[in-house]
Amino acid sequence: MDGSGNPGRPRERFTPWLAPLLLLAAWQFAAQAGWLSPRVLPAPSAVASAAGSLAASGELWPPVRASLQRALAGLLLGGSAGLLLGILNGASRPAGAWLDGILQTARAVPILALAPLILWWLGTNEAAGLALLSLSAFFPIYFHAVRGIRAVEPALLEMSRSCGLAGWRLYRDVLLPGALPSILRGSRQALGLVWLVLVALEVFSAPSGIGRLMAQARELARADVLLAGFLLYAVLGRAADALAAALERRLLPWNPARWRPGSSLGMD
Repeated sequence: MDGSGNPGRPRERFTPWLAPLLLLAAWQFAAQAGWLSPRVLPAPSAVASAAGSLAASGELWPPVRASLQRALAGLLLGGSAGLLLGILNGASRPAGAWLDGILQTARAVPILALAPLILWWLGTNEAAGLALLSLSAFFPIYFHAVRGIRAVEPALLEMSRSCGLAGWRLYRDVLLPGALPSILRGSRQALGLVWLVLVALEVFSAPSGIGRLMAQARELARADVLLAGFLLYAVLGRAADALAAALERRLLPWNPARWRPGSSLGMD
């Protein structure tokens, strides 16, 4: 039993890692037994060795830094716009009535389906990538902000107004705290979508980043470096989700629906 009085908690923390560890062990065994071709699927030890060599030579860190900066810029730009517009339209029914129809229609189009159009308008440069990543972050945060604001109890709003709260104070003390669980769920969905679009963007068009490193490895027939890039994306994505979950637990310690080990990214 841990300090929280929950005997199953250590097991819950370990369980999500059990399947990946077993998969890695089976992969290593199959590679060492000669069942897998090193040119097609190198052993995990070979992939780790390639990643270590890239890190030691300094070739790994610029792509990692470029990918993280690109993802963070899109998340901040699109997320900020989605949050601001979602809060305003969620609280203003007339504004939300006509704007929601437009955004709901736009939301029905997959983000990656907009890639050819945006690349045609802006070219294969950082501006096009930033536009796609910003759109990826905008829609989940916007719609969850609208949903969260509109879910605040009308009786609570009336009571707050009767107590003299209005304008910014009403947003700060009533609307934003009430909408925060929904906004955080939207943020985690946005994070997952940004990461997905980032991978596609970097592999096919970006001039830098982990995806570009993978594309170069493919041209050089370096399967070990290609798999190292794939696993690096997976590790960074999992780390970003863990940070988002930690923020959610800190901001919503009272919320019974907050993240628990084993929950999936943006699916709650």
